[in-house]
Amino acid sequence: MTQTTYNFPEGFLWGGATAANQLEGAYLEDGKGMNLADVMPGGKVRLKVISEPGFDFKIDKEKYVYPNHDGIDFYHRYKEDIALFAEMGFKTYRMSIAWSRIFPNGNESEPNEKGLAFYDRVFDELKKYNIEPVVTISHYEIPLHLIKEYGGWRSREVIGFFETYATTLFKRYKNKVKYWLTFNEINGATHMPILGLGFSPESEETKLQDSFQGLHHQFVASALAVKAGHEIIPESQIGCMLVYVPTYSYDSNPENVMHALQEERLFNNYCGDVQVRGEYPAFANRFFKENDITLDIKEGDLELLKEGTVDFISLSYYMSRTEKKNKTPEEIGQGNLIGGVKNPFLNASDWGWEIDPTGLRIALNQLYDRYQKPLFIVENGLGAYDKIEEDGSINDDYRIDYLREHIQAMGEAIEDGVELMGYTPWGCIDLVSASTGEMSKRYGFIYVDKQDDGTGTLDRKKKKSFHWFKEVIETNGKKL
Repeated sequence: MTQTTYNFPEGFLWGGATAANQLEGAYLEDGKGMNLADVMPGGKVRLKVISEPGFDFKIDKEKYVYPNHDGIDFYHRYKEDIALFAEMGFKTYRMSIAWSRIFPNGNESEPNEKGLAFYDRVFDELKKYNIEPVVTISHYEIPLHLIKEYGGWRSREVIGFFETYATTLFKRYKNKVKYWLTFNEINGATHMPILGLGFSPESEETKLQDSFQGLHHQFVASALAVKAGHEIIPESQIGCMLVYVPTYSYDSNPENVMHALQEERLFNNYCGDVQVRGEYPAFANRFFKENDITLDIKEGDLELLKEGTVDFISLSYYMSRTEKKNKTPEEIGQGNLIGGVKNPFLNASDWGWEIDPTGLRIALNQLYDRYQKPLFIVENGLGAYDKIEEDGSINDDYRIDYLREHIQAMGEAIEDGVELMGYTPWGCIDLVSASTGEMSKRYGFIYVDKQDDGTGTLDRKKKKSFHWFKEVIETNGKKL
């Protein structure tokens, strides 16, 4: 980096991000129904179990722990937690609404009033501190009934249920929420369809067909939500949300360069092109042909996609990806969560996620060059083991270093000409990890005393990074 002071725009939305299923708890309280997250076991076994074809979406408490059931009890402690966010100076809070808290089965004709009232209280508490909510409508927690009875997003019928749900939210909170996101990390669905699309692939042979069909249904549902949101809340801003992973070629071998380009277009650009441009990209045609994928596109779908494009692009950024066309057996599985091979120029987190601040600058430039739409980083952070010292302090300098370098990369991207709206680091308060179901994989500025086995007092404690990020916000990024 060439400078240490950056010109973040006036009104830049500094804050933090969480998801309902990872922190609320109260998984059956006040009429809430079961959702996907409620049947996902905790611990490192989580990804293995839910990735196997035939996952049965049942709870087995004799075999597994289910940390999402209790989360960090935000459902009852939201006032305490929002007060801590306010103390840090948050301008915004990116959160999600639990679909099954509003429609317990997902397909009811009338919503659950107690669920709606809970989020009224949350929004009122945020308003008290002048914190702007950014609300994700669907964040990895489709109602379990829609999975078991309809097959999740494989079914076109789910589009109508989602439209009813989204419209209900817009009407209820039209005076409280301006910023909305339709689907969390929508492009990750082809890698992990159970999280994004709510189904367990029957086999590797059907995975791609079902995943891309499910994505089409989500594209239509998102477009319908955008149209409804703009009609009900004329001043609303509705965005898509991508997990963005810039892809590098392992070397200058043209075969590897081309392979990296193909992987990047399919993962990073496919969903963005549909939601931002309103049409399927040309490169998808060859991919569908070579993989025997045929989308069932109904009359009017393509016109709807064009009418329901998003106002801005939000993204999560955790890592880059390095690709090589012909991997050796030893190289397979050595890359990041999304795949690829090990990058020899990067260090990694305790969970093997490669740390690449410059990749964030690359990501922002790539997205802005492609779409010329405002960008919003709604997830970025370091999952790490935190130690409480004898004096009670938590000196997470490693997290401060990570965030500082990524904020500097954001500053450089703004200097490059990128229009950036805001930055909400992931897991501003410790919560249940989505990928591993662990509490020990901590991201927060606020420590929560809960352990992987579910024990703990749930007491909150400020980490060193809490005070550091507070100063960053107070100076609008001038003090890093």
